[in-house]
Amino acid sequence: MEEFKSINDILDFAIASEQEAVDFYTKLSEQAKNEAMKKVFLQFAKEEMGHKARLTNIKEKQLFEFKEEKVTDLKIADYLVESEAKPEMTYQDFLVVAMNKEKAAFKLYYDLAKIAPNNKLRDIFLSLAQEEAKHKLRFEIEYDDYVLKEN
Repeated sequence: MEEFKSINDILDFAIASEQEAVDFYTKLSEQAKNEAMKKVFLQFAKEEMGHKARLTNIKEKQLFEFKEEKVTDLKIADYLVESEAKPEMTYQDFLVVAMNKEKAAFKLYYDLAKIAPNNKLRDIFLSLAQEEAKHKLRFEIEYDDYVLKEN
């Protein structure tokens, strides 16, 4: 299993994950059943773009001093979620993938916060984790409203 070798590897992975989320939520907005959810998905895409910008800033300014041995304990597979949009996917399928993506993003940022070498970086990662948890909750509510009430 491939491991992160440096904080830059972690940040590159997180930045790429945020871009995938932007693309995913933009696609979801195009397939949304109602205008309210279309707006929610577009807002999430915008928020994920903000996350990407924050992470890019952290990387560019090198706001970290991680010790190598702590970083190598994070395994990439722990944070991967199959997120390729397929034509046959239903709205329910998209919601399930979205919940799983947000859960994986929460875990990544929470784990990064635990090993952050300073309070500033820890607080940034905890803030990102909290935002991802809120996204997951919103999708769970939509799943409950849309899927469970229709079945």
